[in-house]
Amino acid sequence: MLLHLGADVVIEEGEVVGIFDLDNSSTSKRTRAFLADAQRKGEVINVSIGELPKSFVVCTVETTRGRGQRVYISPIASSTLRRRALAPFSAFRRTALRWRRTGP
Repeated sequence: MLLHLGADVVIEEGEVVGIFDLDNSSTSKRTRAFLADAQRKGEVINVSIGELPKSFVVCTVETTRGRGQRVYISPIASSTLRRRALAPFSAFRRTALRWRRTGP
């Protein structure tokens, strides 16, 4: 499945390591250091151009040197991204549970 992060940027859900609220997470020194390090390495993609950033999404990616990471800064709230990521699974689960109770 795909996850829309804003500004025509879409990623595969399987690449997502975590979805974080920028306001709550950025108060931690470790998170600020992580984001600064990712920025220094060129791993940050700012999707919230012209909008207030609300969340960041950490993903794994395949690079020429093996597996790496990418951090997307998104204008979409972390709760909305989480709901979008879980929505297909929830619909599948409801269908599976209904099928289990009633049969095919």
